Amino acid sequence: MTKTAQTSLIHSDYEAPSGFDAFPPAVHRASTVLFENVAAMRSSQWKDKSAYTYGLHGTPTTFTLEARLAAIEGGEHCLLAPSGLSAIAMINFAFLKSGDDVLLPENVYNPNRELGRWLSQDFGVSARFYDPMIGGGIADLIQPNTKLVWTEAPGSVSMEVPDLPAICRAVKEKGVPVALDNTWSAGLALRGFDVGADIVMHALTKYQSGGADLLMGAVITRDTAVNERLAQAHMRLGLGVGADDAYLVMRSLPTMKLRFEAHDAGARKLASWLKARPEIAKVLHPAFEDCPGHANWKRDFKGAGGLFSVLFDPRYSEAQVDAFVDALTLFGIGYSWGGPNSLVMPYRIRAIRDRWLDAGVLVRFNVGLEDVGDLIADIEQALAQLPA
Repeated sequence: MTKTAQTSLIHSDYEAPSGFDAFPPAVHRASTVLFENVAAMRSSQWKDKSAYTYGLHGTPTTFTLEARLAAIEGGEHCLLAPSGLSAIAMINFAFLKSGDDVLLPENVYNPNRELGRWLSQDFGVSARFYDPMIGGGIADLIQPNTKLVWTEAPGSVSMEVPDLPAICRAVKEKGVPVALDNTWSAGLALRGFDVGADIVMHALTKYQSGGADLLMGAVITRDTAVNERLAQAHMRLGLGVGADDAYLVMRSLPTMKLRFEAHDAGARKLASWLKARPEIAKVLHPAFEDCPGHANWKRDFKGAGGLFSVLFDPRYSEAQVDAFVDALTLFGIGYSWGGPNSLVMPYRIRAIRDRWLDAGVLVRFNVGLEDVGDLIADIEQALAQLPA
């Protein structure tokens, strides 16, 4: 049929020749997905990813990223979310309803803690917090209405490393699923299913992105029935990610292991230097023998990444430590990690840890990809400004 110029701008007869191939995956941007005919539309199912039905449920770009992320963890299924926190919310809403109970470690990522409190206040879900070093003793905390147990390894501020195999065994003997926030290790230093987790969550914002320029989360599973519950929550919550962000994560994955190892080497060197400084009372780094849970880290992990914390000597006030942080020039003040730029963040640890006993102001460092000697020089000049 003859088309007007305006219609031709929308309905072109041109089709690019087939057979094109390249290393980067194609970027498929779509809200509406087209069906070949009505029969194809009626028979298409989004739940098992056997067909494309709507952009929210996936395109070849997001399906490819999900498959690659699942492979890193040795999983079978993966769902993407707009952020790490939205991935956590997906898990909670998939497994919890009014009258249920969820257990979270005291050192849990603080937005997960706040989500637990919100579930308690407004949704009738009891959220209880347990000692992250409880090990198999967690079995005594499982109630008939406990439907989900969270773990995090290590705590992303206080750095305790739990005995994950013992926790997972004890919880699963009670028939309760275990969700692991594995963001700190990126699936490289620890694979969650190897220690018994049922669900593994990652904030792809960190090492998978590597550029500190996007937000995304992933939920990975092996069990099909578990994945189906998650997929229903994913759909009902309307969680989708943009194809361009998915492409950026895929572009970064080939270098993730190299970057992770560079972050790890730099962080250990900087942490060792800080350990010898008189201003620092304690270094909280899982690879160091005096870090709580170090034996668990040594047994279960293959690396450590770039994130660790320190406790300043108690003689320094919060205001003085804040001035030290402000005096740093190469460290940005920010909450994330895994990007090329180093970060620092002072914490009021007692506000997020009910049973915290150690004295001294806690400061968390994320070691980026700068020269470690330059980072040490920057910290040294900032420490020099502290009073004697």
